[in-house]
Amino acid sequence: YKHRRHDRHYMRKNTEKIDPEGHATDLFSDWSVDYINERAPKDDPFFLYLAYNAPHTPIQPPQDWLEKVMEREKANGISEKRAKLVALIEHMDHGIGRVIEALKKTGEWENTVTVFTSDNGGQGNVGARNEPLRGAKQEMWEGGIKVCTTVVWPEKIAAGSNAGDHRSLTMDFYPTLCEIAGAGLPGEDAPPLDGRSFLPVLLGKSFDDGNRPMFWVRLEGNQKYGGIPYHAARIGDWKLLRNTGFEPYQMFNLKADPGESTPIPRDKAPKKYNELFDALMGHIYRAGKVPWQRPVIPVH
Repeated sequence: YKHRRHDRHYMRKNTEKIDPEGHATDLFSDWSVDYINERAPKDDPFFLYLAYNAPHTPIQPPQDWLEKVMEREKANGISEKRAKLVALIEHMDHGIGRVIEALKKTGEWENTVTVFTSDNGGQGNVGARNEPLRGAKQEMWEGGIKVCTTVVWPEKIAAGSNAGDHRSLTMDFYPTLCEIAGAGLPGEDAPPLDGRSFLPVLLGKSFDDGNRPMFWVRLEGNQKYGGIPYHAARIGDWKLLRNTGFEPYQMFNLKADPGESTPIPRDKAPKKYNELFDALMGHIYRAGKVPWQRPVIPVH
């Protein structure tokens, strides 16, 4: 958060290397507030993508934020490791509050859709807890791939409403936000979109995604697994997964077993297993057409 990682400087403004003073979270918040203040007086719409690197490793909260958490949670016996993660998240949350306040002060809050989401579950070895879900970041358990998402759209999305058991993927945000903004999607000559708008869900309307198959791939397989990928697939409430390129697949019904504690043997639901496996193999073959790296086909 001092703009270096593995002793390499990484902060850029477009192609220019910059080295500003301050914690990265504060800088990203400052720049976002400045952008809102600059764009608010103009008539044309604006889009702000604020991608904090917090709470990613290295876990480096400002010292005063860490001390505040340690003091507050002292009676609960919080470890310094977890306190650092909590402080980094609370510091980020404070930055988000500053951005929201800027929208309100400029009169743009009522006319803005605000989305908060994440790319993966918490990382277990830095103090994150994903209970009651099983697993953590870099794993195909629900604790590694299921994340919270909040969408605020004043006077359009009912405050306190929720999407029930609806499932979406990050790629669904693009068509959803385009529909909200009244922007057109790529024409017939463009490759088809994989994402689907889930605006009806946000507005409290019925929505049927037809049990769309969903896939998760760790293509390079993590350093532990020598570049061998591992995958998960989900159709409806059923999920097939493995967490290394060397283990057999496991199948779960997430409605009956959301903690993924008891795998269902293949011979107990062979049609469902084959449906999931065939869908996953089809996805791997299609992805293999992408020229930069052909995935290794898993064996089952």
